[in-house]
Amino acid sequence: MRHTAASTARCRTGRAAVCWQVCSGRIFDITIDTTSPTGDPRPLTTKKTPDLNLLPIAVALYDQLSVSRAARQLGMSQPAVSKALRRLRDAFEDPLFVRSSRGIVPTPRAHTIVAAARVHLEQLQEELVRGEGFDPDASTRPITLAVSDVAEMAFFPAILQHLRIQAPRCPVSTVSVPDEQLARGLESGDIDLAAGYFPALALRNFRQRRLSRHGFACLMRAGHPLWKPRLTVSAFLAAEHIVVHRGSRSQEVLERFIERRKMRRKIAVYTPHVLSVPFMVMESSFVATLPFAVVTRFAAITSRVVAALPPFDIQYDLKLHWHRRFDKEPRSLWLREQLASVFKDHRWLAPPTGPAPFLES
Repeated sequence: MRHTAASTARCRTGRAAVCWQVCSGRIFDITIDTTSPTGDPRPLTTKKTPDLNLLPIAVALYDQLSVSRAARQLGMSQPAVSKALRRLRDAFEDPLFVRSSRGIVPTPRAHTIVAAARVHLEQLQEELVRGEGFDPDASTRPITLAVSDVAEMAFFPAILQHLRIQAPRCPVSTVSVPDEQLARGLESGDIDLAAGYFPALALRNFRQRRLSRHGFACLMRAGHPLWKPRLTVSAFLAAEHIVVHRGSRSQEVLERFIERRKMRRKIAVYTPHVLSVPFMVMESSFVATLPFAVVTRFAAITSRVVAALPPFDIQYDLKLHWHRRFDKEPRSLWLREQLASVFKDHRWLAPPTGPAPFLES
């Protein structure tokens, strides 16, 4: 039997159904409800058969609420998306999207069309990629991970070692980009995964998987007079501090906590460079409070610095993030499992040990 990418439309009372026949021979029946907002049937007035190639554009416009952002997501020019929107409006005889102060907003008809089309578009994508496998031994496709500079120093060496064994021919690269650029990269597939603390990716189009809980520790020079396994609040406030202040998402967690508690530290140095911190610490009496894995890595490299626990425990989740487009994609599935196993098997992600945290009055 010869299968084509044909499309047909047929009318029913109060409904229009669009059927797709794809190369797999499977029929996808997309039913678009044309009832009125009150639930009463209304006659179908669409005079033209909708071009099903336009439905992904309708979904992108619905998700992005911007013609320019939808164009970037689809890899199209903005004029081409605008032209497609005009064709959609003509086919469905409805504005579908109207201008607002924040971009564009969907009409009730657009809500109905996108709700009907989305599930079948995703099902079609799954059908087309079903059976495709991923061979890590043979693949030469680069792996691109988004991590912060702190995470790259603390976690990436173990990730890299693991991936070089499991996918020896795949080069591995890291990127550190602003949140908006990161979201676009994950959506387009230019970035495979984001690993670490990325609260801005808690969006509906992104998936996440918790890897571990993480916290903070204090880096001090060996022989520091204030050192104890866990610092008291008085010792913490008596010390002079180094603060890393360049766009570190995890560092923002610490700074917000200290601000809420109205803890007045003596800040001696602000720096955007975390790699300079151990050199300043070992030559002074400064204290730096950094993510636990960073402090323990510095302390493992040289005996001239030591780790101590702060007088509080602040924890945040380390997660994997990816775009929903790649939920079932074999390569993405494989890569997510590899990174999850790395985080699971390494002890530097264990919660800090020591006396229970306390806050002095």
